[in-house]
Formats: sequence, structure tokens, C-alpha cells
Amino acid sequence: MKVRTFVVVTALVGMIVSACGGAPAASPAATKAAASASAAASASGAATGTPYEINVILALTGSASFLGKPEQAALQALETQVNAQGGIQGRPVKFTFYDDESKPQTDVQLANQIKAKNVPVILGPSLVASCNAIVPIVKDGPVMYCFSPGIHPDKGTYAFTSSVSTIDLSRALFKYFKDKGMTKIATLTSTDATGQDADNAIKTGQTDAGGVTIVDQEHFNPTDVSVSAQITHIKGSGAQALVAWSTGAPVATILRGAAQEGLDIPIATTNGNQTFGQMGQYASFLPKTLLIPSAEFPAYDTLPAGPLKDKLRSYLDALKAANVPPDNGPSLAWDPAVIVIDMLKKLGPSATATQLRDAIEALKGYTGIDGTYDFSASPQRGLTASNAIVTKWDASKKAWVSVSTP
Repeated sequence: MKVRTFVVVTALVGMIVSACGGAPAASPAATKAAASASAAASASGAATGTPYEINVILALTGSASFLGKPEQAALQALETQVNAQGGIQGRPVKFTFYDDESKPQTDVQLANQIKAKNVPVILGPSLVASCNAIVPIVKDGPVMYCFSPGIHPDKGTYAFTSSVSTIDLSRALFKYFKDKGMTKIATLTSTDATGQDADNAIKTGQTDAGGVTIVDQEHFNPTDVSVSAQITHIKGSGAQALVAWSTGAPVATILRGAAQEGLDIPIATTNGNQTFGQMGQYASFLPKTLLIPSAEFPAYDTLPAGPLKDKLRSYLDALKAANVPPDNGPSLAWDPAVIVIDMLKKLGPSATATQLRDAIEALKGYTGIDGTYDFSASPQRGLTASNAIVTKWDASKKAWVSVSTP
């Protein structure tokens, strides 16, 4: 197997911070020097010091590249923005990208390779299975900020995870079903790590909603080319909606199968499929109603004026300048990257993994594009069900329209 390493000096995608990560805390003299450098950078605008390297693991090839590539593009846009504003205490951010080829076994190799550099943080990877494969490696550091919402790290560990959890997304979805009078639900989930997490999340969402029944629970292998038998069972179950929880090509198999079998009910799927590329590729067989539970980033137009809308405006402007579509891929990478960089600005470039972990854990009332973070209320994630909405794909507008509130 060939492991491809992407080194990009001007890009911010899938991060692993590798600058002096294991060094001791800075001395007062060093702190004063860093502050002077930061002040000089602020006065001139752009960062001009020695680059601060941030290593990133992403699925740049393989089955999950539909997420990894947009995550990379978003981080490249962020790098440009951050460096124009002075970088990290005067030092420009440099992102080094590692391609895991969408294979968890490759993530293990890359994480060990990066950890050997004594870095304070790893950003990425993109998938549930990939992040879970790295969790044991970062037991004692460095910080890993996973871009998948489908992992659930233990409190106080070095593992953090992006966006609203799959459990809270399921809660929002089943509340929406109940509010709309859809009380008979079928599920079709994959047998991989994503599907296993989905089964747990769906059970929690259904239980918490109350009054909603799972009338049929089906499974399929992600490599299956047809789900005709499962769709036939669902059609006969009396289900009023289907939860099709898988990511990427497998969900296309479900949607195509539903269209071929004439299953004419609303279909909900994971926000891992909330990408413009997929909506374009699947246009000929998308259901009339495609629902996706989501963090708050698609709701810009309906948000009141305030910090969240301001953060989203800055994010959207940065992506527009870089010609990056603002879908779920970029959003999964954006807040983790910004949080890490903001903490490094505060701590200084010699921050250790423990200092960085503790600084993130202490965040409360911190506004990102996905909502306001409180890591005491939601350890290792910062977001809760109060940050989850349900969106509907509007093909005419080519946008996800919010159909619920947090």
C-alpha cells in the first residue's frame, strides 16, 4: 500500500499541529518576545515569522474523498484568512496534509508517524472508523480533533470531535417526525461503524421523542449493489418516513433503490451526505422530500443579528473568496481548526498537548459557525441538541432549507 503525503505550505486542510508541540511552557522572556512579534504582525497585518506547521489527516482519495477534499479546501481558505490577520503570534500557519486513502489502517500508520514528531495536535481524520482507529494512539496525547460527528470520546481525554453528535442529530430528527405527525418510521442502516453508531443514535432519538415507533429495522452491507429486498419490506411496513443512515456511495444505493421500487415517503439521512456534489450526482433519484439533520450553519438567512450570524458571514466570505461551496464538508473542518488556532494564539506556539486540551475543555460561550460552544455541558464536543436543526434539500434553490429550530 502506498501512503501519499500531501505537503501544502499555503493550505489549512485536516490538521495536525506539529510545531514544538511537546516543548515545555514558554519562559517569561519568550512570552514577551512572542507578544512583541505578535504586535508587530498585527501592525503590519499579515504573518511574517517562521511558519507554524499543523499536520492534517484527511480522506483525499478513496470512498470518503467527497468529504476530505472539501475539508481541505475549507482549511486552505482558513489558512489564508488567519495568516492575513497575523497568524499565530506573528507566525504564519502552514498545514501539512496526509492522505489516509479512506482506510482506517492507514490512519493508524499516519497517526503514529505524526505522533513521533512530538506534536501537540492532530486535526482530522474524516470518518467514524478512521477516528476510532486513532483514539488509542492519542490516549496520552497529542490532541486529536476528529472531523466526524459520529465518535463519542470519553470526558477528559485528548480526543475531541466536530459538530453536533449523531445522537443529538437523531433527537432533532425524531422530534421533527413527531411534530409533523409521522409516528411510524423505518430505518435502513449500514453494517459498518457508521451504521452501528446510527443504530444507537436512532434508538435514543426515538425513545426521547416518545410516541414514535420503529416499524421496520433493516440493514445492508456498504458494498451491496442493491437493497431491493429491504425496500420491499419497508414498503409493506406502513412506514411514514425512512431513516437511511449511511455515508457516501452506500446511501446512493439506498436512494436509487427507493426510487426504483417506488417508495414515495420522506427519507432522512446523515449530515455526512450534506454536500452539493452528492446532491448533483443523485439528482435523478432523489426523493421528493430529503431531510438532513444538521448543525446550525445552513440557517444563516433565518438567524437574527448577533455573534453566530457574524461568524457565519466571515466563514461564507472566506469560502466564497476561495470558490469553495459552503456545504457540510467545509463546516466539519472549520470550527475545529478555528478553535485550535485561537487557543494557540492564546497559549503561544510552544503550547503542549496538555495545555491545548485543557484550554479547549475550558471553553464556554465560544461562538463558532455551528453554534455556541460549551465544553462543560458537552465534553469533547462543545455542542448539544440545542444546536441541531433539521434541513430539507430544495432542488430549485440548490440549498438546504431549515425546517425546524434548535
